[in-house]
Amino acid sequence: MNSTPDPAAALAGRSVIHQATVAAAAETVFDTVANVQMWPQLFESDVHAEVLEQGHRHDVIRCWALAGAASVRCRTSRREIDRDGLRIGFEQVDVSPPLAATGGEWIFKPVSDAQTHVELRHTVRADGPAASSQAAGHLTTRAEAQLAAVKHAAERADELSQLVLSFEDPLFAAGSAEDAYQILYEADKWPERLEHVLSLTMTEDEPNVQFFDMDTRTPDGAAHTTRSVRICLPYREIVYKQVKLPVLLEAHTGHWRFTPTPEGVIVSARHTVTIKPGAIPQVLGAGATVRDARRYLRKVLSANSMKNLQLAKRFAEERADG
Repeated sequence: MNSTPDPAAALAGRSVIHQATVAAAAETVFDTVANVQMWPQLFESDVHAEVLEQGHRHDVIRCWALAGAASVRCRTSRREIDRDGLRIGFEQVDVSPPLAATGGEWIFKPVSDAQTHVELRHTVRADGPAASSQAAGHLTTRAEAQLAAVKHAAERADELSQLVLSFEDPLFAAGSAEDAYQILYEADKWPERLEHVLSLTMTEDEPNVQFFDMDTRTPDGAAHTTRSVRICLPYREIVYKQVKLPVLLEAHTGHWRFTPTPEGVIVSARHTVTIKPGAIPQVLGAGATVRDARRYLRKVLSANSMKNLQLAKRFAEERADG
């Protein structure tokens, strides 16, 4: 009797489970994983994450993550969120060959009021055992990093509430979002246009994904060298993450956002930073506190980004008037 080959028979599947014990309440650990917007601040490889669809017990998210030193990979996933059951299931919806499917589940099991056992399960199906094994290896590397980051963040939740500073500065421009976007997109020209940018070297090997090394000077005269990656989403938003940081920071993410209005556009600059407590005396002097560091960072970051906002305003309004 003749039979039709089953395409699924050629697919090889692998399942991997990673576990960790976290010294924090299960709800705290659950929230650390569930809060997509904070992933770039917590996970070293994640650059930007956003919710595309939001339901009561499910969502669809898109995440851009570093794939090596100078490239970014984007993935879209569907999640099932069971807060009562302390589970978060996920399935990637944009896999491409040799992958056929990949998904998994976070499971949070309370050990006590202040301790949680976390399981991160992955299942992957790919075209052949070799591809399946390679994919499982990549997932293992990512899972181990994610678990370590979740443990680090959840166990420091109270401390991080003071160490994480997030703020947004808006500025109205009587021009178009397209023009305001364009001038901030052209970061390679900032040394010619912004006095606080001393030098900048940029690459854009993939459209709308920029890496640049930049030397800047803060209003107090201090010089900083940073490396950043930016995801440019015309003409809505430019998001960034610093991958080489000033000494005072553990993490720095943010965005330039362009919100059209009937009269023009509101351009806003957001910064989210995590302060490195051990560096405070080195930067601000003996006896300086976390409160001092928050005030200092709000002052210098806002001052420099306001110069970028003013540049966008001038350019957009000049184009509109011309």
